Amino acid sequence: MQFDARHRDEIRAGTVTVTFRRWARRQAVLGNRYRTLHGIIEADAVDVVNPDGVTAADAHRAGYPSVEELLSAVPGDPTRPLYRVEFHLVDEPDPRAELAADDDLGDQDRADIDGQLDRLDRASSHGPWTRATLALIAEHPAVRAADLAATVGRETAPFKLDVRKLKNLGLTESLEVGYRLSPRGRAYLDGT
Repeated sequence: MQFDARHRDEIRAGTVTVTFRRWARRQAVLGNRYRTLHGIIEADAVDVVNPDGVTAADAHRAGYPSVEELLSAVPGDPTRPLYRVEFHLVDEPDPRAELAADDDLGDQDRADIDGQLDRLDRASSHGPWTRATLALIAEHPAVRAADLAATVGRETAPFKLDVRKLKNLGLTESLEVGYRLSPRGRAYLDGT
């Protein structure tokens, strides 16, 4: 789930605890956790609401001074349902970040990573990509995803989705612009 950078401090401080989204179908689930640039959040409530029922308190909890400003800032097709997502910031380390920092790889760790990468390659509609993408990121850290994707003849959105899969394995890290190998990813690549 993505948030406007202007709400970063309020989300971290716990004063922004509601967001509104226009989705064709529900994209958040009560109790699920979502990684954001501002930390991990957990959904406390996910409801379809009528725009006329949005209150000034909702606007304030979403980081806007008025209902009108809030509703005008909600991205998406205005004909789609309006979802109100109540959340809280989870005060725990991101397990993915902890995994990414672990660069002490034994033989079993390497075998596990090999198996995970092999599964991703087999499931791919465009052929094996995992190791080549790791090598590409190692060679070109902090390069825009669109530029990396273009170097291998891929569309940006599917490329970014694939890199997210590597991040979920603790092998890459997102930067303000582009990516880099995590300590775990570097240790894996250096040992292959």
